[in-house]
Amino acid sequence: MAKNNGGKKKHRLSNWLWTILLVVGFTISLLLIFNEPVKLWVIGQTSGDATRSAQTLKSTDYAKNKAKKANFKFSSVKALDLSNVSKAALQRKLHPIGLIAVPSVKIYLPILNGLGSDNLTVGAGTMKPDQVMGQGNYALAGHHIHKQPTLFSPLENVKVGKKIYITDKKKVYTYKIVFEKVVDKSQVQYIDDSQGSHIITLVTCAADQILQPERQIVRGKLVKVTNASDKHLRVFMENK
Repeated sequence: MAKNNGGKKKHRLSNWLWTILLVVGFTISLLLIFNEPVKLWVIGQTSGDATRSAQTLKSTDYAKNKAKKANFKFSSVKALDLSNVSKAALQRKLHPIGLIAVPSVKIYLPILNGLGSDNLTVGAGTMKPDQVMGQGNYALAGHHIHKQPTLFSPLENVKVGKKIYITDKKKVYTYKIVFEKVVDKSQVQYIDDSQGSHIITLVTCAADQILQPERQIVRGKLVKVTNASDKHLRVFMENK
């Protein structure tokens, strides 16, 4: 009888182990299947929340946030995966310094100081220290996910002649897109300042493959500066 009981215990233990392995395997399979949809959903929700929060801030809030220390190393930017996306969604330690809108492709995002991974998970990051809206070459970076409506992804459909708007809640700066092109990541000259120029440059990955070297460049020329009245700030509110 003792041997029989021992055999039953081993059998039950074996069944439990197989059950655990099956559950773990099934869970991993589900994560692999739904990883990308879940990631995209989290990005959309977090970015939307960050944008709505940034829209409520005042110019003084933006000015305080701009004074905070920031990272401008493009090499430190991490690819969007579920881990860092979830981390950004939970932390929400963001310090917007403005807003950007490209209504023709339905981009409405916060502008954040620097290229921290949390920044680029939810919006557009400034690429150089001491950038000033409306002056020099105001360069912004954003993540691209092919054929998705989030972050800078819609720039793949942008057209020359359309408008880019940015604001610090003091002024609204309107730029007209003058060119867009795909370049190698080594062509960093597009973010440099040139004397007498008043332009904006949007930089993003041009493909959905993380290791591909290309970047998409969208360049706009400053055509108008207005006070940030309620009327002029409406352009930063998405009309669904």
